[in-house]
Amino acid sequence: MRTLFIKKPIARIQQETGACELKRSLTAFNLISLGIGCIVGAGIFSLTGEQTAVYAGPAILISFVLAAIACAFAALCYAELASTLPVSGSAYTYAYATLGELPAWIMGWLLILEYGIAASTVAVSWSGYFVSILKDVGVTVPAALAAPTLLYDPNVAGFQSLGIQSAFNLPAFASVMLLTWLLVVGVKESATVNNFIVALKVTVLVLFVAVGLPHINTALWHPFIPEAQIVPGSQIVHYGWGGILHAAAVISFAFVGFEAVSTAAQEAKNPQRDVPVGILASLAICTVLYMLVGAALTGLVHYTDLNVPDPLAVAVDALHVGWLKWVVKTGAIIGMFSVTLVLLYGQTRIFYSMARDGLLPPIFGRIHPKYKTPHLNTIIVGSVTAFVAGFTPIDILGDLVSLGTLLAFTIVCFSVIYLRQMRPDMERIFKVPFYPVTPVLGILSCIWLMLGILNMMELLFMYYIPLGLLVYFLYGRKHSAVRAAGA
Repeated sequence: MRTLFIKKPIARIQQETGACELKRSLTAFNLISLGIGCIVGAGIFSLTGEQTAVYAGPAILISFVLAAIACAFAALCYAELASTLPVSGSAYTYAYATLGELPAWIMGWLLILEYGIAASTVAVSWSGYFVSILKDVGVTVPAALAAPTLLYDPNVAGFQSLGIQSAFNLPAFASVMLLTWLLVVGVKESATVNNFIVALKVTVLVLFVAVGLPHINTALWHPFIPEAQIVPGSQIVHYGWGGILHAAAVISFAFVGFEAVSTAAQEAKNPQRDVPVGILASLAICTVLYMLVGAALTGLVHYTDLNVPDPLAVAVDALHVGWLKWVVKTGAIIGMFSVTLVLLYGQTRIFYSMARDGLLPPIFGRIHPKYKTPHLNTIIVGSVTAFVAGFTPIDILGDLVSLGTLLAFTIVCFSVIYLRQMRPDMERIFKVPFYPVTPVLGILSCIWLMLGILNMMELLFMYYIPLGLLVYFLYGRKHSAVRAAGA
């Protein structure tokens, strides 16, 4: 049992950073753009509408604040660890250095939810806007080519097939495959495309806020916190403080872009300085933007009317500004495209780090001789993500993705405390302020938010994590590079 918790030496991690084969081409601006590109996406263009209509009502603004506070604590911890251990593995590597191999594997397995599965759900959301705008110009995509095959209802019978009427979400599948090709070609080219997309979608959201805020009807904010409703026979609470907490937990997934910045550490020109800047700046900018958009949404449309794939378009309709609807839909399509790009990027870099540690097959760690990217890794991850997007709807694993994200945040906060105690001698270019209060509050706030999505605990611990443990014991434990080196 003791060998299951063998730790990867800090010195080895730092040595690997200097010997990295990946090309260092990302600046601080690229990293900030990377974070914003991932944060501003399905969370604001689609997920916010559902959580507002079904769980929080106008109090979605409180949910934003709660999620942002928890993420801010975690972001500060990520910034310290990223400046100390600037490697691609992100939370997986931090767990390997502090908790040991088995917890690191579990963290890597959870990050599949945070990146790979999340990329699929964002692609499905993108497909909804894409099909909608095609319909506006008179092009109707058959339902069998634009909807998923499966549904998931934890209160009924779990996974259910929708039948042949909705066979495969072709737009979602195609978008992921296109982005996979872009990531194979090169990270610098991908970052350039991402910078353009980020500028465009932020401009769209700012335009929406500027046009919408002057027309807000404050009567729509009453009651600000709708009366709580409990689903019979379940722990699910709609509205009230329980609904606010649930929405905050799910919305925390929408802030995950700041964490994606840390996965780019080995391709940053000056990771110790630029990665913390990218993490904190992207989180701060997007929190302000989310609050403004949330205020405009709930002030233009009654919250019960926002449970649609395109809530911003519904709000624009209420303004009767035709041209703005086209701008918003186009911005959503382009914006969520960049989110999927960043999520795919993050997943491939985590698998790259795990392969170098021997916990995944070597194919995930091979580098293309020309493009200097983990091309086979990217093709495998992209293909699996594309097929998941083709078969599953956006809400099937939304809560599960958020639960995995919050668990990752919790471990990162703990890792800061552990390293401060065990390795106080390490150079820390960025230090968490108000230590140890900040990481402790990060742990507590993440656990508190997880209480809002208890309905996903069974799916996570009864099925998903046991599957990951099976993979570890059948392959990872036998091929561990750290174990082989006798560290």
